[in-house]
Amino acid sequence: MAYAVENALFQWEEGERRLRDLDEPGRTQLDHAARAVLDELRRRLGGAFTLGELADFYASGTDWAEAIAERRLAGTDTSHTVDAAFARYARFASDYGGGRRYD
Repeated sequence: MAYAVENALFQWEEGERRLRDLDEPGRTQLDHAARAVLDELRRRLGGAFTLGELADFYASGTDWAEAIAERRLAGTDTSHTVDAAFARYARFASDYGGGRRYD
């Protein structure tokens, strides 16, 4: 389980980094798309959750999140936008410790 979480965190942080490295106005547009996905994550997962639960949710499929990002004109950066949203939401996990899982 920890291996899957570590891989997920790496992938999500890579998405966040790619958005951060973009020039304007692309960065702002993708940031808005990531926020829309983040809002839907909050709605779907609710309050308390762990990184393992978030990683499992991610592994179950992100077509719904990609559809949201595409509607927000994420274009070819859809998967990075979704990953960035998961990275942002991961920070609210009960076992998140600055980019790592803590027990």
